[in-house]
Amino acid sequence: MKTAVCVKICDGELNPFDGAALECALRFGGEVIAVSMCPPSAENELKRLTRLGIKVIHISDRLYAGADTLATGRVLARAMELIKPDIIFCGRQSVDGDTAQVGPCLSALMNIPVITNVMEITSLDENEISCRTRAENAAAKLPCVITVERICSLRFPALRSRASEPEKWDNTILGLDEALCGLKGSPTRVMKVFENKAGRRKCTFIDTQELLPLVQRLKEEKKEKTVKTITSEKKLHEIWTVGKLDLPYEIAESVRIIEEKDPRKIARMAEEQKPEVILWNADLWGRSAAPVTAAMLGTGLCADCTALETDGKRLFMYRPARSGSVTAKIECLTNPQMATVRTESVSSDIIVSGGRGVLGRLDRLEKLADCLGAELGASRGLVDAGGAKYDRQIGLTGKTVSPEIYIAVGISGAVHHTCAFENAGTVIAVNPDKNARIFDYADFGIIAEF
Repeated sequence: MKTAVCVKICDGELNPFDGAALECALRFGGEVIAVSMCPPSAENELKRLTRLGIKVIHISDRLYAGADTLATGRVLARAMELIKPDIIFCGRQSVDGDTAQVGPCLSALMNIPVITNVMEITSLDENEISCRTRAENAAAKLPCVITVERICSLRFPALRSRASEPEKWDNTILGLDEALCGLKGSPTRVMKVFENKAGRRKCTFIDTQELLPLVQRLKEEKKEKTVKTITSEKKLHEIWTVGKLDLPYEIAESVRIIEEKDPRKIARMAEEQKPEVILWNADLWGRSAAPVTAAMLGTGLCADCTALETDGKRLFMYRPARSGSVTAKIECLTNPQMATVRTESVSSDIIVSGGRGVLGRLDRLEKLADCLGAELGASRGLVDAGGAKYDRQIGLTGKTVSPEIYIAVGISGAVHHTCAFENAGTVIAVNPDKNARIFDYADFGIIAEF
């Protein structure tokens, strides 16, 4: 069996999601080929991968510079046509882009099935693969694309193994139309990037024994939340939403709700009826289906938007980037303009969320939640460490919440987490480090071990 693994080098290191994908491929044996579209500066890291006894193909050409997810997908799809693998493994997403679009986009361009958010591969034979995903059990006929979560770590090379030179491919080998490559072939453009300061609060520090009385007082007061939105003076005539989205954005005179269905059917509807804008929920299904539709239509897609605005003709989309440290304003140059939108999950009035700092003391976290009648949440650090399930993950790669009271316990306050609760009524943080970033995003802080 021949397996291809799409890998990305981020800041000089292998993207950890792609490392998990590569490890999955190695465990099944057979011929494994790692394929990476990246600049020449990534060559040393790719060379290191050859010590695993696999073939590495380094795709690099100036024509490909500035590629968005669709332009990247076109390059990788052409490479796969030449390699002809039985299975294509991808990490769910890259840690720098966080879009999770390339795998589904690749499947659409190649017209093969995709299974996303894979937690476990339960069986594999020469005809079919079966998987357990974050949402369900799924199976697909080969060839297909599989995107995996960070379900394992990449093995270390054998001590005496030697590195070899990656095989270099450029457009003289792939032969793509230059108009479809790089920045020229990318239907989305980043218009502006600025520091993300949303959610900052003034923290008042209290003692541990004041926590329960404070929560009781807040429950009685029910502090009113204010949701910050961008409202446009001019509006689009009509937009489509796939499924009903509770959007706080006043950007269109009318909204047409499209039934959630096979994304290929939605693409055919769009080809016939030519909508200006199609919006999707940035949930597991939307993040998988939207890239398929976008690739079939040859249009741009902006992922995980937190705000939208329009001048009456074009849609401008705002999304967190670089793990949430900055916000990017993005425009889609083609129609239909498409985006997945982060809508707030229905949550309890109170959420008690634990970070890696509570690992080993989860029983205490559960007791606190029970005492307060609260819902349990988790940071990505706790989930990655095996302390909580993915359905509890709050953050850029989890869900967005807006409870009356959010209690963050043992959470450092990484931007990919704080951006997901910025519309909470009151935030209380518990952390032994007085300099922890989480306190910059809390109304009340407790400096203590939990």
